[in-house]
Amino acid sequence: MKVAILDDYLDTLRGLDCFEKLAGHKVIIFNDHAQDIDVLARRLSGVEALVLIRERTQLTGPLLERLPELKLISQRSVYPHIDVAACTRLGITVCSDMHPGTPSYSTAELTWALILAAARYLPQQVADLKLGRWQTAMGHTLLFQTLGVYGYGRIGQVVAGYGRAFGMNVVVWASEPSRARAAADGWTSAASKEEFFERCDVVSLHMRLVDATRGIVTRSDLARMKSDSVFVNTSRAGLIEPGALVDALRAGRPGVAAVDVYEQEPVTDPDYPLLRLDNVICTPHIGYVTKEEWEVQFTDVFDQVNAFAVGQPVNVVNPEVLSRARS
Repeated sequence: MKVAILDDYLDTLRGLDCFEKLAGHKVIIFNDHAQDIDVLARRLSGVEALVLIRERTQLTGPLLERLPELKLISQRSVYPHIDVAACTRLGITVCSDMHPGTPSYSTAELTWALILAAARYLPQQVADLKLGRWQTAMGHTLLFQTLGVYGYGRIGQVVAGYGRAFGMNVVVWASEPSRARAAADGWTSAASKEEFFERCDVVSLHMRLVDATRGIVTRSDLARMKSDSVFVNTSRAGLIEPGALVDALRAGRPGVAAVDVYEQEPVTDPDYPLLRLDNVICTPHIGYVTKEEWEVQFTDVFDQVNAFAVGQPVNVVNPEVLSRARS
């Protein structure tokens, strides 16, 4: 099959051990990002299988209609960026391993790195030292502070464990079923969402972006945080009310934020509002970007390509397409 891979910014995939799984296919890799429909339609002309790196490119109906040879979209995890209904209508099979029960430890580790960096002002201290300035900020010890885990899914559970290992008091806020799971695991839940934001010294956001969670963190939530608190988001920017985090940081509540996700990605404008604030640590959506994590993820993605190629598709998101899939 003719396989295209989009948005491999660092040309990483061909260096993975699992890349050998595509040895029997003709593979084209694009290392830059494009979202323009005309550009993508030209690039993907004649492509039969499309490999996506998470949600980096939106696959809309108008684009898919211009790809008559496309038979398969293979990726891992959630797929809000794919017009699945259009795929089904056009006979395109979508395969995505939802990896139940397996958290992204790489994202959990980055979350903890950001918490530590924010608490001790590490990027600022490093930058100042390179300018000849010695000890320019007073950080905070995490021991005995309160870590708030907002969302108790696969990654939230791991981060809660990291908090306990560092001697923090861990408090959970989430949907009612998730709070029940947290209680069964021995964690304490806040009495209310309001108390959660008022009480926590560190709030870390861990949930999927769906219609029900879009904008779930509001301006009033952030305004309740302490002036020396830390807000961390390694999940999705859309979980926060648009513009609320920038305004809250300018107002001083929370005192610091650490962010790995953005409304529009990639962010390449140095004047992007969050990048202009001194009390924000920004990383370029690298939570899941480690060699070990990608070996796991793309083993699944490439296996899906091979399974489809031999007529035995797995992890099919739109099974109703199989009776009329493109051949």
